[in-house]
Amino acid sequence: MTPRSTEREIIAGPAGDLEVVTNAPATAPAGIALIAHPLPTEGGTLDNKVVYTLAKTFFTLGYAAIRFNFRGVGKSKGAFDEGNGEIDDALAALAHARGRFGNDAPIVLAGFSFGSFVQTRVAHRTAVERMVLIAPAVNRFPAERVPSDTIVVHGEEDDVVPLGDVLTWARPQELPIVVFPGCGHFFHGRLPQLQRVVAGQWQKRRDVAVAT
Repeated sequence: MTPRSTEREIIAGPAGDLEVVTNAPATAPAGIALIAHPLPTEGGTLDNKVVYTLAKTFFTLGYAAIRFNFRGVGKSKGAFDEGNGEIDDALAALAHARGRFGNDAPIVLAGFSFGSFVQTRVAHRTAVERMVLIAPAVNRFPAERVPSDTIVVHGEEDDVVPLGDVLTWARPQELPIVVFPGCGHFFHGRLPQLQRVVAGQWQKRRDVAVAT
């Protein structure tokens, strides 16, 4: 992504002003990738490095990458709502993106930690092409079931969301997990690898679709 591709704006959200950042390709995008940030009460913002990495990944794949600050974060008005109002924030950012890029644009929902939890709820409110969840906070918030082709990436040594808790959530769904050995919750030093893995998983899905 380049500074020229980055647009910051304030839109009307359910709790007042909602800060949104869009990175859109110069040509018609392949779809809309809505990316949700980690827990606001622990410093999570749309500029989080994992969130930025996801945005960069989908921008490179040709999607319009949409990040937003949940209520009470940055220039977004309101206060933390335990994940309830945050679902409405995500839907407002998505509606804004659809107004710009078209209601028929394929939707990707991506999130990191708390943002992953929110996206599991958003997925029950709208049709999605696919989901990407990084270190989903399933031990702290009641994450919903997700589609079987969801990409889930987790660190082996995550001390915020233990890998065992993610496996417990994924097991009844028969959902595969990509595990980064020796990696913690914030993927320090592993962000380029994270980008390669997500892009690689995405390309595999496209190859399968073409083959069938």
